[in-house]
Amino acid sequence: MVDATIAREQPLDTLADFPAIPSGWAYLDTAATSQKPQVVVDAITRAYDTTYATVHRGVYQRSADMTVAYEAARRRVAAFINAGSDAEIVFTRGATEGINLVAQCWAGVQLKAGDRIMLSMLEHHSNIVPWQMVAERVGAAIDVVPLTEDHRIDLDAMAAMLTPRHKLVALAHVSNVLGSVLDARRATELAHGVGAKILIDGCQAVPRIAVDVSEIGCDFYVFSAHKLYGPTGIGVLWGKPELLDAMPPYQGGGSMIDRVSFAQTTYAPAPGRFEAGTPHIVGALGLHAAIDYVEGLGLERIHAHETALVRATREALSGINSVRLLGPADSAGIVSFTIEGVHPHDIGTILDEGRVAIRAGHHCAQPLMEALGVPATARASFGVYNGPQDVDALVAGIARVTRIFG
Repeated sequence: MVDATIAREQPLDTLADFPAIPSGWAYLDTAATSQKPQVVVDAITRAYDTTYATVHRGVYQRSADMTVAYEAARRRVAAFINAGSDAEIVFTRGATEGINLVAQCWAGVQLKAGDRIMLSMLEHHSNIVPWQMVAERVGAAIDVVPLTEDHRIDLDAMAAMLTPRHKLVALAHVSNVLGSVLDARRATELAHGVGAKILIDGCQAVPRIAVDVSEIGCDFYVFSAHKLYGPTGIGVLWGKPELLDAMPPYQGGGSMIDRVSFAQTTYAPAPGRFEAGTPHIVGALGLHAAIDYVEGLGLERIHAHETALVRATREALSGINSVRLLGPADSAGIVSFTIEGVHPHDIGTILDEGRVAIRAGHHCAQPLMEALGVPATARASFGVYNGPQDVDALVAGIARVTRIFG
């Protein structure tokens, strides 16, 4: 059994806040998507039920009120990551769209044949494929930073690999497979040292560690709301204002214009020029509520709570000979593992029979799987609603797997 001191070190008793988690169900797939607290559900329901209207266009009062609420969400995001201004916050459909926006509207314009892009071995497909598409179109090349022995991005190797031909670096702040935490400030300094811009994928970081884009100094930062206890379908691209202002639009349509004629169209300044069409209004309000919820708990407290759960899980699993643990010991909220002779899909299926939900597969990180020498892994990822009972259920389920296949 897991030592009860976990709960005493950094107690988080939030399970009752999450209506979609029934008693006795261990939800350990937060890295894929988080469950939603009641306050987020209420914010979304209230918006559709009593206050809904379009934004930015209406002259009637409810539209004006909804516009105020929508733009308040933008200001809330800016404060959450310590952006210099809410004009630096672009609402997107998610982190994937944010990365594609930068790939098309910055890299696709600025890069030319012979330029180089630097990624790492542990990137999610959404931080690989958009850069490959741009590189193929403009004739650029991609370099890949290897990992250290404990499965972190090797920044010493990155420093040795960087050249003035590198124009963009794109790295995950926290690995979605291994939980490895990037020293984002050092990575930024290395990129800037050769004149490259850097984009940080913060999907797994913002739910569990404080992110300060001004302190990091990066050029672009992206994340999705649904991993931050908010709704699906909305995300954030933060960019330095001078870069956003110089970028052409991503899509054409309503809202992103200044003036339209058949002779010529002029575009709105950032962030409006990147938000064509009717936005995900209610999603922004849900994101606002999610940020309020997370900051109400405290990111330091969340990180400490998840760290304790990761530590307990790794300690318990390290005593099972057939289990191979992946990632660093201090991984952020994630424990990836394999069991000798058992496919991860079988692990996930058997655990589900015991009401334990994990992720099994390549986690949209096939190059990383190849580097690790495995086709897939099993991944348990924690959230604010998890506790020692979930670790116990996971460990008991894995013990059952080993008995079945032993």
